[in-house]
Amino acid sequence: MDGVDEFEAQRSRLFGIAYRMLGSAAAAEDVVQDAYLRWLRADDVEQPSAWLATVVTNLCLTELTSARARRERYVGPWLPEPVATGDGVLGPVDTVEQRESVSFALLVLLEQLSPVERAVFVLREAFAYPHAEIAGILGLSDANCRQLHHRAKRRLDGHRPRASAERDHVLVERFFAAAQLGDVEALERLLADDVVSWADGGGKVNAARRPVVGANRVARYLVGLFSRLITATEVAVVEVNGDIGVFGRDESGASGLLVPQIDDGRVVAVRIVANPDKLGFLLGQLSRSGELSGLQG
Repeated sequence: MDGVDEFEAQRSRLFGIAYRMLGSAAAAEDVVQDAYLRWLRADDVEQPSAWLATVVTNLCLTELTSARARRERYVGPWLPEPVATGDGVLGPVDTVEQRESVSFALLVLLEQLSPVERAVFVLREAFAYPHAEIAGILGLSDANCRQLHHRAKRRLDGHRPRASAERDHVLVERFFAAAQLGDVEALERLLADDVVSWADGGGKVNAARRPVVGANRVARYLVGLFSRLITATEVAVVEVNGDIGVFGRDESGASGLLVPQIDDGRVVAVRIVANPDKLGFLLGQLSRSGELSGLQG
């Protein structure tokens, strides 16, 4: 296998590591491209898989430092950049644990961790790397890695989302139908009492800059949003970050994504991504797959 083929065989895993580390598909692509250029210049790499994982992880650690400074200045709630997961770009998402590892809920929680804690957590929890191998990637001792992993899990304890054993397509369809029909009461019955809705507009578009809390307030807020979505020329129900969401785009090119989070038969959270800078990767995926053609308008 030549150098290019060797790298391409690793690309999906490397992108999966970088995306879980950064919460940004665009930044993850940049990291993987940087790793590729370094790979082409490298000589006599004995263990390509370990070498590439080390390069990607450490590039992500550098990127996280500057990303955190940018997020402190971010306008309104910050949400990860969405990625369609049906095509396997982030690896398989068939099990509860696999879906959780790319979910919006967990990626937001990972922002609470230090960059090194996040690296250890991602490599161990999402990719099952042994502690000894993680230690080699990060230049730490095995004992230190175990301590960091334990600390990361403890910090997330009690807040970590519990993914449903099955994605409830019927409930999601009822949720979207009630919102489109403007049926506040029906929608409210599907929401948990303490449901929270976050909208990420990044200051680029009109979006709520504070979370909306409570079943009645969220139901009315969503009905208002869907009244505008009806004018969209393209609407698709898509698998995004292991969950089911709805993506819409109007004639002006403005886009938005809405993803409900379900627990115990109720919608416990709603996450809306409207920042156009965060929708380019998803839009490209949907366009290539044909999921935006021939849809309702």
